[in-house]
Amino acid sequence: MSLRARRASAEFAGTAVLVAAVVGSGIAAARLSPGDVGLQLLENAIATALALGALILTFGPVSGAHFNPIVSAVDWWLGRRAGTGLSASDLATYIVAQVCGAIAGTVLANLMFELPATTWSRTDRVGANLWLAEIVATAGLVVLVFALARTGRSNAAPAAVGAYIGAAYWFTSSTSFANPAVTIGRAFTDTFAGIAPTSLPGFLGAQIVGGLVAIAAIVLWYPSAGNAADAVVVAHLTPETEPR
Repeated sequence: MSLRARRASAEFAGTAVLVAAVVGSGIAAARLSPGDVGLQLLENAIATALALGALILTFGPVSGAHFNPIVSAVDWWLGRRAGTGLSASDLATYIVAQVCGAIAGTVLANLMFELPATTWSRTDRVGANLWLAEIVATAGLVVLVFALARTGRSNAAPAAVGAYIGAAYWFTSSTSFANPAVTIGRAFTDTFAGIAPTSLPGFLGAQIVGGLVAIAAIVLWYPSAGNAADAVVVAHLTPETEPR
């Protein structure tokens, strides 16, 4: 298997399991704690944060464990002049793998809980406050990832990124989707974690804006961050050092 195919499969599988954790824990929470939305959100947040940390540890050495088109796009943008990070073709491959993986993860979660494989969500998530929250959540996540890479602390990414997402579930009104692929995947389940397809444009647009805000912040605070783009989230492997 080529290095690109191996990385794409890792991004597909990692994103799929991440979304399965988000959706599956949401379904479980709704069933185990009916009538208590706060407890449901807490259960959902804890499961997501722990799963994300474990997945970064698992797939980081293969693909960088992006699982997020915004992280991948910023990696390409910042690294393009320094010749680091993802190439344009790698970026396209990653995004396709992430979106397909997210949809597959939702299908998997639905089937594990004996629900139809796909059902469009009817949970409307619309409003300027939610879009602002997505800008904040996405920008914070991306800045964190690149700050860790630039300062040589990528090994802390599993704990740091998991902790950030777990916290952002609570300090943002949108519960911190912060990821276009995950957002699209969550439209395919009419459960606790779902988002109505009609709400996708607002969330996706806000996440893109969040990515642009993050680029501006990274350039201001870490002007040479592009040199470390290869280390997002965990250093990409060369053909000589990839797992065999």
